[in-house]
Amino acid sequence: MEACRLTATQLACRRGGRLLFRSLSLSLSSGDAAHVAGPNGTGKSSLIRILAGLLSPFTGTVERAGAVALLDERPALDEDRPLARALDFWRAIDRADTSPAAELGLADLVDVPVRYLSTGQRKRAAIARMMGQRAPIWLLDEPLNGLDGMAVRQVERLVAEHCRAGGIAVIASHQPFALPGMSEVRIADFQPPSAE
Repeated sequence: MEACRLTATQLACRRGGRLLFRSLSLSLSSGDAAHVAGPNGTGKSSLIRILAGLLSPFTGTVERAGAVALLDERPALDEDRPLARALDFWRAIDRADTSPAAELGLADLVDVPVRYLSTGQRKRAAIARMMGQRAPIWLLDEPLNGLDGMAVRQVERLVAEHCRAGGIAVIASHQPFALPGMSEVRIADFQPPSAE
């Protein structure tokens, strides 16, 4: 895997007139992982979108070396297509040789239209799509939502393998994520200083 780097310097995020966080910095290189933790509504998803380049920070900068793959609540799979065809659409765009669908326990679901998949099955399908991008930087927003215990361990293993291969992973989650050596970025519920 190509060498990669992800650096955020003094980020602040403002949404709807409210400052969610400020002075947030991180620096990750090949093999590193970070867990973004904090209460609901503090800006974990916004941070992931800023790191992906989909949202501009209120202040601060982000520098990336390497392609980015994003996993969020929108799996970007055609609801009306069978799962295999929905994944094949992206596989052709990504020029991937194979689909990791079987590795994620989806082999029995390839003929099922995406709209009939459960929440956990959709999440695993979205992870398969993300893996097919072969991007060195993975940004995962709540990757464990809707997964049973076995699927959680599988995703933790896949992320660990990605990092061991030289990738970067940033995981925003209110749930624990088992990955040895992972750093933590904690976003507190920001309270602006009083005007006294």
